[in-house]
Amino acid sequence: MSDDRNNDFDDFQGFDGSKDFDDLNADGMHFSEEELEAAMAGFEQEFKDAEATKNEREDTSSEAFDSSEASGNAESSESSGIDDMLNAAEDSLKFEDELQGLLGNRAKVAVIITRLTSPRLLSAFCELSDISAQCIGSAQGAVAVLRNLDGDGPEAAVKDMTIVVAGMPAILAVNRADKLEATMYVEGKAGKTFAPPVLFTSTAPFVEDLMLGITDMNALEQADMTIFDSADLDRDAAMSIIAEHTRFGRGTSSIS
Repeated sequence: MSDDRNNDFDDFQGFDGSKDFDDLNADGMHFSEEELEAAMAGFEQEFKDAEATKNEREDTSSEAFDSSEASGNAESSESSGIDDMLNAAEDSLKFEDELQGLLGNRAKVAVIITRLTSPRLLSAFCELSDISAQCIGSAQGAVAVLRNLDGDGPEAAVKDMTIVVAGMPAILAVNRADKLEATMYVEGKAGKTFAPPVLFTSTAPFVEDLMLGITDMNALEQADMTIFDSADLDRDAAMSIIAEHTRFGRGTSSIS
């Protein structure tokens, strides 16, 4: 039994034959003090190199993120700047229109009121008269809402229409500087004037709402009103529409 223990004990001797177990590492390998210090120094250097590489990667990633964020902020700032300029320009135009409206140099709204049953036919007459307008139908007669509101543009429009469509009377209603005026035109000449309350008793309700600023074209379009735009027609299309509504008799013709 004693011999077996001695043999087992001998199996754990160092490779140099000594029995100094303090110089053995966990694997039974023997290192000198210098080799251990060199190994530790190597491990320490590897750790430092790994940390340096990690920090370098983090710095590069951070710079890339900062660059991307800066680019995104620049694009957002540029887009915001363009939107601001567009909004400022739009506000400036609105202010200019309102100012001219207050001064009476630009009408707030102007309409040509007719007894035509068809707003499509009225849009054709507008096209032939070089009038830009949106024409709305009603039981009381079709109405052309004029786009050119500068200066005497509304008056010029109704004169041209009543000259081109000879024999068709029309009423021009204009709101300038919150003052309503309504005048009958026949063959390009101004005639009788009407007080707004009298005019509105014989027109569709939307006419009064338009003239007083209670509603606008956007609201009327959303209300599914029957609207025809003269800008959608050319001369040939206008003549075709007029032909559809014109009846020719012996020596006479009429428009419905």
